[in-house]
Amino acid sequence: MKKVNRKVLISIIVGVTLGVLITPLIARDNIYAQLEKFNHVFNMAYRYYVDTVSAKDLGEAAIRGMLKDLDPHSVYIDEEDMKQVKEDFQGSFEGIGVQFDIINDTITIIAPIADGPCEKLGILAGDKIVEVDGDNVVGIKRSEVPKILKGPKGTHVILNIKRVDEKELIEYDVVRDKIPIYTVDASYIIDDSDIGIIAVNRFAANTHRELMEAVHKLKAKGMERLILDLRGNPGGYLDQAFLMADEFIGAGDTIVYTIARSENMSEVKMATQRGELEDMPIIVLINYGSASASEIVSGAIQDLDRGLIVGTTSYGKGLVQRQYPLSDGSAFRLTIARYYTPSGRCIQRPYDDAVAYRKLKGRLELEEGSNIEHALDKIKKTNETEEDTSKHINLDSIEIYYSRSGRPLLGGGGVIPDYVVKSDTITDLSVSLRRKRVMYEYINNTLKAGKDVKAEYGDDFAKFKKDYQVTDKMIEDLKELAESKEVEWNEEEAATDRAFWNVEIKANLARVVWGRNEYQQVFSSIDKQINVAKDLFDEAEKISNK
Repeated sequence: MKKVNRKVLISIIVGVTLGVLITPLIARDNIYAQLEKFNHVFNMAYRYYVDTVSAKDLGEAAIRGMLKDLDPHSVYIDEEDMKQVKEDFQGSFEGIGVQFDIINDTITIIAPIADGPCEKLGILAGDKIVEVDGDNVVGIKRSEVPKILKGPKGTHVILNIKRVDEKELIEYDVVRDKIPIYTVDASYIIDDSDIGIIAVNRFAANTHRELMEAVHKLKAKGMERLILDLRGNPGGYLDQAFLMADEFIGAGDTIVYTIARSENMSEVKMATQRGELEDMPIIVLINYGSASASEIVSGAIQDLDRGLIVGTTSYGKGLVQRQYPLSDGSAFRLTIARYYTPSGRCIQRPYDDAVAYRKLKGRLELEEGSNIEHALDKIKKTNETEEDTSKHINLDSIEIYYSRSGRPLLGGGGVIPDYVVKSDTITDLSVSLRRKRVMYEYINNTLKAGKDVKAEYGDDFAKFKKDYQVTDKMIEDLKELAESKEVEWNEEEAATDRAFWNVEIKANLARVVWGRNEYQQVFSSIDKQINVAKDLFDEAEKISNK
């Protein structure tokens, strides 16, 4: 072996040593230089800006700006907002226990929460809160209401309430308590079937437990097949998504994996042997509002041929955030990784253009009734026959992946359903009724928040669902109220949406008299996506048995 010159060897060692020592110093110098620049601007703005500004406001604005330029999901959360975040995802809050809205400048009870302080005292849907602790609250902003109604468990708040058909205000001394926040919106079995529906509105600390409680109840009632409704579910705790998916997926299969810049933050989540629902036929409903954790669950079920995905393309969020607390009670979320479905898809949409991202650009929307295989064929034919090249879709830009059985899957821009089923649209008249909250006011005032329904049907929801009919007189009353709110009434649009109004009125009555679960059951009769999904179980079982 040839000897290495001693001087050369020493030079190499010195060079490597200096490189190891100097490189981090240079990097540190760059960091410190930027921090020094920031500190200079911060101090100048604090001392010399034309108006007085607080150091806290300047610091928070700087943090927001820094994170905003990274991606749409890295964000700063101030101390006040963090309280709401904790309530939303920890599964409970302390307060009086009502769902409310502002109707005609007045806090109106949409529904008292079951077993909460207000329900126990007899406060009803449709009641209007006009005074809180002796202060008139008519005209209060919606954002201010939680500040006066929420409070520590055991504290008192005096409510003066106006009730339909009552001349005098009714005073209630409400003792605040711990109020559960449920993430399972509804769970029921479709009439004359063995198909259960479970709707989950987000992934919070108790979601998996709530899901399994709903499953056990529905199984006891004869459920053999399940539609898991994740439409409008924006995500939340990823660990709850893993637990949910694990119930449906066989042990040893990959549910999701993440790739981070820092290797110790990358993860692979595998299914365990705990799943109770591995043999239950399943269809998952998604739409543009299904994001993050919802996409992990639906993506894994689709990739592994465990069931069918029905609806419209999901949101397209494949970035993973970690939340870091700050000393003053605020926090920030930083994107630390991308996640990938079992087939290797990253469903994150491009986010360089923040405005386009917020407008849901980058999602591949397929035509009604198509599935992925048909869609690819249609795109090819369109490109071959359509003379207007602006309508061509570049197939080279579409990444094609394959499920476990070899079914083609489209990558990028959200989870694309196996069967595209778009929700029905409503006319401009119905949009105006919703925008001006006419339907809410009609239910609460004209229909006395279901008082007559309660008197006639008592606790017999099944009889109400079967027998209750919306009359022509009710629609005339709705029209009169709408016109008093300066809604332009169009008879043609009214005729088009009459069937929808029949169900909306009936469903809202069910909500104020019984609850959210019953509301969903009534509405499901005209839910096109549910009605198509329930006829696709043969296909769902076929692919899961391949």
